[in-house]
Amino acid sequence: MEHKPEKTVKLKLGTRKSALAMVQSNWVKTEIERHHPEVQVELFKITTKGDRMLDVPLAKVGGKGLFVKEIEDAMLGRHVDLAVHSLKDVPTEIPSGLEVSVFPRREDCRDALISREKIVFEDLPAGIRVGTSSLRRLAQLKASRPDLEVVPVRGNVDTRLRKLDEGQFEAMILATAGLRRLGLQEKITQILETDTMLPAIGQGALGIEFRSDDSEVREILSSIHHEHTAVCVRVERAFLAKLEGGCQVPIGAHARLEDNELSLDGLVGSEDGKTIIRMQERGPATDPEGLGISLGEKILAAGGSEILTEVYRK
Repeated sequence: MEHKPEKTVKLKLGTRKSALAMVQSNWVKTEIERHHPEVQVELFKITTKGDRMLDVPLAKVGGKGLFVKEIEDAMLGRHVDLAVHSLKDVPTEIPSGLEVSVFPRREDCRDALISREKIVFEDLPAGIRVGTSSLRRLAQLKASRPDLEVVPVRGNVDTRLRKLDEGQFEAMILATAGLRRLGLQEKITQILETDTMLPAIGQGALGIEFRSDDSEVREILSSIHHEHTAVCVRVERAFLAKLEGGCQVPIGAHARLEDNELSLDGLVGSEDGKTIIRMQERGPATDPEGLGISLGEKILAAGGSEILTEVYRK
Protein backbone atom coordinates (compact mmCIF):
# COMPACT_ATOMS: atom_id res chain seq x y z
CA MET A 1 0.00 0.00 0.00
CA GLU A 2 1.41 3.36 -1.06
CA HIS A 3 2.32 5.67 1.81
CA LYS A 4 0.77 9.10 1.47
CA PRO A 5 3.02 11.97 2.60
CA GLU A 6 1.78 14.04 5.48
CA LYS A 7 0.10 17.29 4.64
CA THR A 8 2.65 20.13 4.37
CA VAL A 9 2.11 22.96 6.84
CA LYS A 10 3.46 26.33 5.70
CA LEU A 11 4.24 28.99 8.27
CA LYS A 12 5.26 32.58 7.66
CA LEU A 13 7.77 33.96 10.15
CA GLY A 14 8.11 37.75 10.46
CA THR A 15 11.60 39.04 11.23
CA ARG A 16 13.64 42.20 11.28
CA LYS A 17 16.30 42.52 8.58
CA SER A 18 19.36 42.83 10.80
CA ALA A 19 22.00 40.11 10.66
CA LEU A 20 21.26 39.08 14.26
CA ALA A 21 17.49 38.93 13.71
CA MET A 22 18.02 36.81 10.59
CA VAL A 23 20.37 34.41 12.40
CA GLN A 24 17.89 34.01 15.26
CA SER A 25 14.91 33.54 12.94
CA ASN A 26 16.77 31.06 10.75
CA TRP A 27 17.76 29.09 13.85
CA VAL A 28 14.09 28.85 14.91
CA LYS A 29 13.10 27.91 11.35
CA THR A 30 15.68 25.10 11.33
CA GLU A 31 14.62 23.82 14.75
CA ILE A 32 10.93 23.80 13.83
CA GLU A 33 11.60 21.96 10.57
CA ARG A 34 13.92 19.50 12.35
CA HIS A 35 11.24 18.57 14.89
CA HIS A 36 8.42 18.73 12.34
CA PRO A 37 9.45 17.57 8.85
CA GLU A 38 5.95 18.31 7.59
CA VAL A 39 6.36 22.03 8.35
CA GLN A 40 7.91 24.57 5.98
CA VAL A 41 8.85 27.95 7.46
CA GLU A 42 9.28 30.99 5.22
CA LEU A 43 10.90 34.20 6.50
CA PHE A 44 9.36 37.61 5.77
CA LYS A 45 11.53 40.67 6.44
CA ILE A 46 9.82 43.61 8.17
CA THR A 47 11.30 47.05 9.00
CA THR A 48 10.43 48.43 12.45
CA LYS A 49 10.49 51.97 13.82
CA GLY A 50 13.64 51.17 15.81
CA ASP A 51 15.35 50.08 12.59
CA ARG A 52 14.48 53.30 10.77
CA MET A 53 15.54 55.79 13.46
CA LEU A 54 19.25 55.05 13.67
CA ASP A 55 20.42 58.62 14.27
CA VAL A 56 18.57 59.07 17.57
CA PRO A 57 19.56 57.49 20.93
CA LEU A 58 17.08 54.76 21.79
CA ALA A 59 16.14 56.38 25.08
CA LYS A 60 15.04 59.52 23.22
CA VAL A 61 12.97 57.78 20.53
CA GLY A 62 10.23 57.16 23.07
CA GLY A 63 7.54 54.55 23.32
CA LYS A 64 7.69 50.84 23.92
CA GLY A 65 8.00 48.13 21.34
CA LEU A 66 10.34 49.99 18.98
CA PHE A 67 11.49 46.74 17.41
CA VAL A 68 8.27 44.71 17.48
CA LYS A 69 5.16 46.80 16.71
CA GLU A 70 5.21 46.48 12.91
CA ILE A 71 5.79 42.74 13.19
CA GLU A 72 2.92 42.42 15.65
CA ASP A 73 0.67 44.35 13.26
CA ALA A 74 1.59 41.87 10.52
CA MET A 75 0.63 38.96 12.80
CA LEU A 76 -2.67 40.54 13.79
CA GLY A 77 -3.37 41.15 10.09
CA ARG A 78 -2.59 37.46 9.44
CA HIS A 79 0.21 38.33 7.01
CA VAL A 80 2.65 36.29 9.13
CA ASP A 81 2.06 33.49 11.64
CA LEU A 82 4.84 33.96 14.17
CA ALA A 83 7.85 36.09 15.04
CA VAL A 84 11.17 35.60 16.81
CA HIS A 85 12.28 38.46 19.06
CA SER A 86 15.26 39.18 21.25
CA LEU A 87 13.20 39.05 24.44
CA LYS A 88 14.88 42.13 25.91
CA ASP A 89 13.22 44.16 23.11
CA VAL A 90 9.69 42.91 23.88
CA PRO A 91 7.42 45.08 26.09
CA THR A 92 5.67 43.34 28.96
CA GLU A 93 2.30 44.43 27.57
CA ILE A 94 1.45 42.24 24.58
CA PRO A 95 -1.34 43.30 22.19
CA SER A 96 -4.67 41.51 22.65
CA GLY A 97 -4.81 38.45 20.43
CA LEU A 98 -1.07 37.76 20.63
CA GLU A 99 1.18 36.07 23.16
CA VAL A 100 4.87 35.52 23.84
CA SER A 101 4.91 32.22 25.70
CA VAL A 102 7.49 30.04 23.94
CA PHE A 103 11.12 30.48 24.98
CA PRO A 104 13.93 28.33 23.56
CA ARG A 105 16.96 27.61 25.75
CA ARG A 106 18.62 30.85 26.81
CA GLU A 107 22.08 31.90 25.65
CA ASP A 108 24.57 33.65 27.97
CA CYS A 109 22.69 36.61 29.46
CA ARG A 110 25.78 38.65 30.41
CA ASP A 111 27.21 41.76 28.77
CA ALA A 112 30.57 41.73 27.03
CA LEU A 113 33.31 44.34 26.89
CA ILE A 114 35.08 44.81 23.58
CA SER A 115 38.24 46.88 23.92
CA ARG A 116 40.37 47.94 20.96
CA GLU A 117 43.52 47.39 23.01
CA LYS A 118 42.19 44.22 24.70
CA ILE A 119 42.20 45.91 28.12
CA VAL A 120 39.83 44.47 30.75
CA PHE A 121 37.18 46.63 32.39
CA GLU A 122 39.00 47.24 35.68
CA ASP A 123 42.12 48.44 33.84
CA LEU A 124 40.51 50.75 31.28
CA PRO A 125 42.36 54.11 31.39
CA ALA A 126 40.45 57.05 32.83
CA GLY A 127 38.74 59.29 30.30
CA ILE A 128 38.46 56.83 27.43
CA ARG A 129 35.26 56.64 25.39
CA VAL A 130 32.98 53.64 25.93
CA GLY A 131 30.07 53.20 23.55
CA THR A 132 26.63 51.91 24.55
CA SER A 133 23.02 52.53 23.53
CA SER A 134 21.60 51.46 26.88
CA LEU A 135 20.64 53.60 29.87
CA ARG A 136 20.96 50.46 32.01
CA ARG A 137 24.60 50.08 31.02
CA LEU A 138 25.17 53.83 31.26
CA ALA A 139 23.96 53.96 34.88
CA GLN A 140 26.07 50.98 35.95
CA LEU A 141 29.15 52.19 34.08
CA LYS A 142 28.96 55.60 35.73
CA ALA A 143 28.41 53.99 39.13
CA SER A 144 31.47 51.73 38.94
CA ARG A 145 33.73 53.79 36.64
CA PRO A 146 32.70 57.47 36.78
CA ASP A 147 36.08 58.32 35.23
CA LEU A 148 35.05 56.87 31.84
CA GLU A 149 33.33 58.87 29.09
CA VAL A 150 30.17 56.99 28.08
CA VAL A 151 29.04 57.82 24.54
CA PRO A 152 25.76 56.73 22.88
CA VAL A 153 26.07 54.47 19.84
CA ARG A 154 23.33 53.08 17.57
CA GLY A 155 23.21 50.63 14.69
CA ASN A 156 23.39 46.88 14.36
CA VAL A 157 26.29 44.88 15.78
CA ASP A 158 28.40 45.13 12.61
CA THR A 159 27.90 48.91 12.45
CA ARG A 160 28.89 49.35 16.09
CA LEU A 161 32.00 47.21 15.68
CA ARG A 162 32.99 49.22 12.59
CA LYS A 163 32.68 52.45 14.59
CA LEU A 164 34.93 50.90 17.24
CA ASP A 165 37.51 49.90 14.62
CA GLU A 166 37.40 53.43 13.15
CA GLY A 167 38.39 54.85 16.53
CA GLN A 168 35.10 56.56 17.46
CA PHE A 169 35.36 54.64 20.75
CA GLU A 170 38.10 52.86 22.63
CA ALA A 171 35.72 50.28 24.06
CA MET A 172 32.13 49.14 23.73
CA ILE A 173 29.63 47.01 25.63
CA LEU A 174 27.37 44.60 23.76
CA ALA A 175 25.31 41.54 24.69
CA THR A 176 27.38 38.36 24.77
CA ALA A 177 24.49 36.36 23.30
CA GLY A 178 24.30 38.45 20.13
CA LEU A 179 28.02 38.24 19.54
CA ARG A 180 27.98 34.47 19.99
CA ARG A 181 25.00 33.98 17.71
CA LEU A 182 26.78 35.99 15.03
CA GLY A 183 29.98 33.99 15.45
CA LEU A 184 31.86 37.03 16.74
CA GLN A 185 32.83 35.71 20.15
CA GLU A 186 36.52 36.18 19.34
CA LYS A 187 35.88 39.95 19.49
CA ILE A 188 35.06 39.73 23.20
CA THR A 189 37.75 41.10 25.51
CA GLN A 190 35.93 40.24 28.73
CA ILE A 191 32.53 38.90 29.75
CA LEU A 192 31.23 41.13 32.54
CA GLU A 193 29.89 39.22 35.52
CA THR A 194 26.43 40.17 36.78
CA ASP A 195 27.97 41.67 39.94
CA THR A 196 29.56 44.31 37.68
CA MET A 197 26.84 44.71 35.05
CA LEU A 198 23.33 43.39 35.69
CA PRO A 199 21.80 42.39 32.32
CA ALA A 200 18.63 43.64 30.70
CA ILE A 201 15.40 41.81 31.40
CA GLY A 202 15.28 38.72 29.19
CA GLN A 203 18.76 39.32 27.75
CA GLY A 204 20.11 36.26 25.96
CA ALA A 205 16.64 34.76 25.59
CA LEU A 206 14.45 34.53 22.51
CA GLY A 207 10.69 35.02 22.76
CA ILE A 208 8.46 33.55 20.08
CA GLU A 209 5.24 35.45 19.48
CA PHE A 210 2.14 34.11 17.78
CA ARG A 211 -1.64 34.53 17.68
CA SER A 212 -3.31 33.22 20.83
CA ASP A 213 -6.03 31.46 18.85
CA ASP A 214 -3.57 29.52 16.66
CA SER A 215 -3.49 26.13 18.37
CA GLU A 216 -1.57 24.54 15.48
CA VAL A 217 1.37 26.96 15.82
CA ARG A 218 1.26 26.59 19.61
CA GLU A 219 1.59 22.81 19.30
CA ILE A 220 4.41 23.05 16.73
CA LEU A 221 6.37 25.51 18.88
CA SER A 222 6.07 23.40 22.03
CA SER A 223 8.90 21.22 20.71
CA ILE A 224 11.48 24.04 21.09
CA HIS A 225 10.20 25.47 24.39
CA HIS A 226 12.62 25.34 27.37
CA GLU A 227 10.78 25.47 30.70
CA HIS A 228 13.81 26.40 32.83
CA THR A 229 14.34 29.47 30.62
CA ALA A 230 10.62 30.25 30.76
CA VAL A 231 10.55 30.39 34.57
CA CYS A 232 13.56 32.72 34.68
CA VAL A 233 12.29 35.14 32.06
CA ARG A 234 8.80 35.16 33.55
CA VAL A 235 10.12 36.39 36.91
CA GLU A 236 12.31 39.01 35.21
CA ARG A 237 9.44 40.28 33.06
CA ALA A 238 7.09 40.42 36.06
CA PHE A 239 9.67 42.58 37.82
CA LEU A 240 9.87 44.87 34.78
CA ALA A 241 6.08 45.06 34.50
CA LYS A 242 5.80 46.12 38.15
CA LEU A 243 8.25 48.95 37.45
CA GLU A 244 6.30 49.82 34.28
CA GLY A 245 9.58 49.92 32.42
CA GLY A 246 10.50 49.41 28.80
CA CYS A 247 13.71 48.11 27.28
CA GLN A 248 15.22 51.64 27.24
CA VAL A 249 15.03 52.34 30.97
CA PRO A 250 17.88 51.94 33.54
CA ILE A 251 16.48 48.68 34.91
CA GLY A 252 18.35 45.38 35.11
CA ALA A 253 17.53 41.91 36.39
CA HIS A 254 18.97 38.43 36.48
CA ALA A 255 17.11 35.30 37.58
CA ARG A 256 18.61 31.93 38.52
CA LEU A 257 16.78 28.67 39.09
CA GLU A 258 18.39 25.92 41.17
CA ASP A 259 16.68 22.97 42.86
CA ASN A 260 13.27 24.56 42.34
CA GLU A 261 14.37 27.73 44.17
CA LEU A 262 14.26 30.96 42.21
CA SER A 263 16.49 33.93 42.97
CA LEU A 264 16.16 37.33 41.32
CA ASP A 265 18.59 40.24 41.42
CA GLY A 266 17.01 43.52 40.36
CA LEU A 267 18.31 47.03 39.87
CA VAL A 268 17.13 50.55 39.15
CA GLY A 269 19.74 53.24 38.60
CA SER A 270 19.89 56.95 37.95
CA GLU A 271 21.45 57.98 34.63
CA ASP A 272 24.35 59.71 36.39
CA GLY A 273 25.14 56.51 38.28
CA LYS A 274 25.01 58.28 41.62
CA THR A 275 22.05 56.26 42.87
CA ILE A 276 21.88 52.51 42.28
CA ILE A 277 19.18 50.53 44.06
CA ARG A 278 19.92 46.82 43.85
CA MET A 279 18.18 44.07 45.79
CA GLN A 280 17.63 40.32 45.68
CA GLU A 281 14.56 38.18 46.33
CA ARG A 282 14.30 34.40 46.70
CA GLY A 283 11.37 32.04 46.62
CA PRO A 284 9.89 28.84 45.21
CA ALA A 285 9.78 28.50 41.44
CA THR A 286 6.05 27.82 41.58
CA ASP A 287 5.16 31.54 41.49
CA PRO A 288 7.69 33.45 39.35
CA GLU A 289 5.33 36.36 38.73
CA GLY A 290 4.73 36.83 42.45
CA LEU A 291 8.45 36.88 43.15
CA GLY A 292 9.11 39.45 40.41
CA ILE A 293 6.31 41.71 41.64
CA SER A 294 7.54 41.45 45.24
CA LEU A 295 11.06 42.56 44.32
CA GLY A 296 9.66 45.35 42.16
CA GLU A 297 7.61 46.67 45.06
CA LYS A 298 10.62 46.67 47.38
CA ILE A 299 12.83 48.54 44.91
CA LEU A 300 10.12 51.11 44.19
CA ALA A 301 9.65 51.70 47.91
CA ALA A 302 13.42 52.07 48.42
CA GLY A 303 13.66 55.01 46.02
CA GLY A 304 13.23 53.37 42.64
CA SER A 305 9.95 55.18 42.10
CA GLU A 306 11.63 58.59 42.28
CA ILE A 307 14.40 57.52 39.91
CA LEU A 308 11.97 56.21 37.31
CA THR A 309 9.75 59.28 37.59
CA GLU A 310 12.76 61.42 36.77
CA VAL A 311 13.73 59.19 33.80
CA TYR A 312 10.22 59.25 32.33
CA ARG A 313 10.05 63.02 32.73
CA LYS A 314 12.89 63.50 30.21
